[in-house]
This record gives sequence, structure tokens and C-alpha cells, in this order.
Amino acid sequence: QVQVVESGGGSVQAGGSLRLSCTTSGRAFSSYNVGWFRQAPGEEREFVSAITWSSGRTYYTSFADSVKGRFTISRDNAKNTVYLHMNGLKPEDTALYYCAVNIQGRWGPNDGSYRIVNEYNYWGQGTQVTVSS
Repeated sequence: QVQVVESGGGSVQAGGSLRLSCTTSGRAFSSYNVGWFRQAPGEEREFVSAITWSSGRTYYTSFADSVKGRFTISRDNAKNTVYLHMNGLKPEDTALYYCAVNIQGRWGPNDGSYRIVNEYNYWGQGTQVTVSS
């Protein structure tokens, strides 16, 4: 069982920035693929970004078109943590943001699994991001 905990959400004005953190339990963190999803009220959960397992400094990232160029993602294996850096926030970014972990796949670049909710084994409880205009 892998525990997943998100933090860093909050309320900001449009154009502002936030950094979300996702910290997990487990000794094999560097082998985990980690994704961020979000869900607004009345909407389906949607993919935001993902970062693959890492071998040394090599890993791959993916972003939804709606956040490309504004969000970045990084990982610190020593801290069992993945960060989602969100810049240029817009009101439409308002949602509950979830971190999810896949422990089984060695995902490569452009792997279609990044964006599929059911490909992830463990989920956090979510952290709220609210962007006002």
C-alpha cells in the first residue's frame, strides 16, 4: 500500500502561481510514475501532467494542452516528492487537484498511459486550487 498526500493548494488571483507537492510512502519512489489530475464541480476528472519513473536524471514528462507552457513538473526522489509548478493561473484552472501513482509500469516518452485514470494504482485525497478573476 502506497500512501499519497498532496499539499500546496490555495486561493490566488488570475496570473498568480502555486506549487503543489505530492509526497508518497514507499522505498521505491524512483520507480513510480506520478500523475496530476483535476476535477471541477460537475466535471469529469481530467489529466493535467505526469512524470515518469526516473533512472538517474532521466525521466519524461507530459502535459495537457490546456496547461502546456504554464505548468511544469519535477521530482525529488530523495524526498519522495513530485512538484507541480503552476504559473499564469486562470480561473478555469480552479479545481480539486489529485496526485496519483502508478507502481507497475516503466512508462516511456509519449506513453498513452499517462492520461488514463485507471492506469494509476493509488490516489491522494486532493488539494483545492481556486483562481479568482
